[in-house]
Amino acid sequence: MNKVILMGRLTRDPEVRYSQGENATAIARYTLAVDRRFNRNGDENTADFIGCVAFGRSAEFAEKYLRKGTKVAITGRIQTGSYTNRDGVKVYTTDVVVEDQEFAESKNSGNNAGYNNGGYNNGGSAGGPSAPQPSAAADGFMNIPDGIDEELPFN
Repeated sequence: MNKVILMGRLTRDPEVRYSQGENATAIARYTLAVDRRFNRNGDENTADFIGCVAFGRSAEFAEKYLRKGTKVAITGRIQTGSYTNRDGVKVYTTDVVVEDQEFAESKNSGNNAGYNNGGYNNGGSAGGPSAPQPSAAADGFMNIPDGIDEELPFN
């Protein structure tokens, strides 16, 4: 069985390209900094930097929502490969092919550089520019604005 589960922070914004052809597919590459659970040498902050690649809708999600510093949890599989570079040297690669990815911390966490609430604060809410904007409480959950009780599907 080839199954990988990782949680870490993006070291930079995802690099997204599209395949050529009639049905262009998005391909996103990013590196996760994953903290090691135990340190052998007593080093304080030891991390592994793991290359990840996502295809299709996962890649489009990464392009739209993931930014440097975003903490994500991913599942996938390890894929190895090799190629010969321009100098004629054979290069071996190891990547995690992302099958599932999700945010691993709240939007309002202080360590989450560049994440802007999923893009929802960039020009109003789905209800239009005059709709009340929900604010986040100190615990990271959204407060429900006053006056929308009748719109909720439950009591």
